[in-house]
Amino acid sequence: MTTDELYQAFEKYNDEYLEGIEDGRPKYSERRDLHAFMLLDKLVPGKADMVSGGEHDEIYLEVSPDELAPVVTEEQVHDLVRCGVRYSERYSSLAMFV
Repeated sequence: MTTDELYQAFEKYNDEYLEGIEDGRPKYSERRDLHAFMLLDKLVPGKADMVSGGEHDEIYLEVSPDELAPVVTEEQVHDLVRCGVRYSERYSSLAMFV
């Protein structure tokens, strides 16, 4: 997947934001935020903290869309959206509201 396709996938599932993982899908945690963090770490392993910054009521994630796009599936993007991860156009990064 390209970065543009990644952005389009986030947009496609925006209506399901924060609905949680669908029944029958594998879960790394019952907590949506932890599931998202663990999935992102599995897809793009790293040693830095998952949260790279924040402002107001938003946190920004260390995993960059450029690193994620080649390894993520559309199903996994769907899961991430349902867990509260979104694509922030402002910073071209992954973000979550707190």
